[in-house]
Order: sequence, then structure tokens, then C-alpha cells
Amino acid sequence: MIKDLIKSKVSLAPMAGITDYVLRSLVRENSENAMISSEFLNQSKGGDIVMRGENHSPISYQLSGHKPKMIADGAKYLEQYADMIDINMGCPVNKVVKGTDGCALMRNVDLAQEIVRTVKEAISKPVSVKFRLGYTFDELNFVEFGEKMQEAGAEFITIHGRTRSQMYGGKADWKMISKLKHNVDIPVFANGDVVSIETAVQCLEDSEADGVAVGRGALGDVTLIGRIEKYLNEGIYLPPPTLEEKVEALKEHLKREVELRGEKVGVKFCRKFYPYYLNGFQGASKLRGEIVLIDSIDEVMKKLDGVLYTIK
Repeated sequence: MIKDLIKSKVSLAPMAGITDYVLRSLVRENSENAMISSEFLNQSKGGDIVMRGENHSPISYQLSGHKPKMIADGAKYLEQYADMIDINMGCPVNKVVKGTDGCALMRNVDLAQEIVRTVKEAISKPVSVKFRLGYTFDELNFVEFGEKMQEAGAEFITIHGRTRSQMYGGKADWKMISKLKHNVDIPVFANGDVVSIETAVQCLEDSEADGVAVGRGALGDVTLIGRIEKYLNEGIYLPPPTLEEKVEALKEHLKREVELRGEKVGVKFCRKFYPYYLNGFQGASKLRGEIVLIDSIDEVMKKLDGVLYTIK
């Protein structure tokens, strides 16, 4: 079953508050086979997170927590929507690890195994785990941890090439990931710093992984996953989007968020994406500072049209 799902060497990594229905749809329109993922908050059933279009498969939903039964209950609810359930054992943020969730589970292998086993018993869909190299550089237990996750029943691994203590600083160590790949029999996707076709190719070479999971690199460039896929499958290099294309993509993203959430919430929700779409040109910072204060979609669109006018 897992081989049927992982037809692509690229996936969209789950990101809390980011990989919503709109972003997943935009990525899917540029990539037919990549696994697209989203984080699901176990406390809230329903909502736009579980919305999915007919073309969204394969799709994975990620659950966080440290209580096996609660996570299993969430997985059972999500089974009607998901092709695969992912368990978050890699999130590094303080509020998560203080609750013994996320990467804190790498310090409690027995509990992590119990979570995987309990979820496996509750559902028939494949179960995957996402984790890091370790909690600190003194606790690089990712090889043993991956072996234990496989032993517990995980059928797929995504590993971020940093420790928890690094958060998102420094560089992801792709070569370290190869040690895990040599010690498990299930597919492994490498994550961290994949922001272009070139970095995806280098990551695959260094990590010897089965694929790459793209996170922040896909923000502001919903074509990236599809372009990586095209290059890996056909050797065809499609260039990154131009500024004009990025502005047009932001307009489409904003329009769809407003259609989904209404104008007030949709415009506010989309503000987090402005720095990713609008960068690398003169006046970008000033423009972002202006539109982040605007609540009207029409006014934001006028500002963006102004950018298009100046570059045409």
C-alpha cells in the first residue's frame, strides 16, 4: 500500500497553520503525484483542514501529542479523509516540546513506540513518523529511533536533518540521514533546506534517501515541488517563477483564501505568506509593511497590481 502512495520522490511537508486546503490545492495543481500533507489539531474535528479536493490524493494528515489513545482516536477520525497518518515527533518549538510532544518524544522511545503501535491497531491506513536527528548534538539517536519506529509498525519515515536544539538555524545535515537509510527497510524522505531543484538533487545524493520533503521552500513558490518532480522524472529543468509570476500567484492564493474563509479572515490568514512571495526586489520590504496593514482584498490587489505595472 505504501508503494502505491509514494509514487513521487517529492512531498509537501506538514506545517502547522500553513498547509491548509488552499496551499495543498495550489501545490497539487503543479504536481500530480507528490504526497501533500497537513497538520491536524486533534482537539478540533472538521474545518478546512480536512477539506480535500478530488485530486488531493495521495494526502497525509499529521497528528501531534503524547497520549497514545488520544492520537489513535484522532487517527481513526481522519481515516475517512487520509491516505496516510503521520505522527509528529520532530516539532522543535518550545510550547510543543514542553508538553512532551513533538521532538520531546525522541527522548522517550518506549512511549513513541506505544503511540505508533496504538495508532496502527486503530486504523487500516499506513502510518508514518516525522522526526529529527535528535534532541541535541549529544543525543543523536535518530538511527536507533528510526529502527524502533519501524519495529513498532511505521511504514514510512520523514527525517529533518537538524537537531531540536538547532530549531531551524544552521544547515541541515543531509549526509547524516544516510546512516538511517542504511539501517531501516522502509522508505525514508529527507527534509530540511530543500528550496530549489539544485538543493533537492544534492539532498538526495548526500542522504541516499528515497525522496525529499519540501517545507518552507514551497512557500511563495507553489510550483517548486512540481518542478523538482519534473526534473527528477524527466530531466527537464523548469526555472523558478519570475517576480511577475510570484505576484500573480500571490493574488490567486489570496483570492482563494478569501473565497474559503471570507474577506476579513482570509486576508489576515494570507499575511503570513507575503514575505515568501514578495522578496528580492527593490521596495519589497516597504510594500510588505504597507499591505500587511490592509484588510480589504481589493486594496491589497491594487497594491499588487502596482508592482506588476512597474515591472511590465
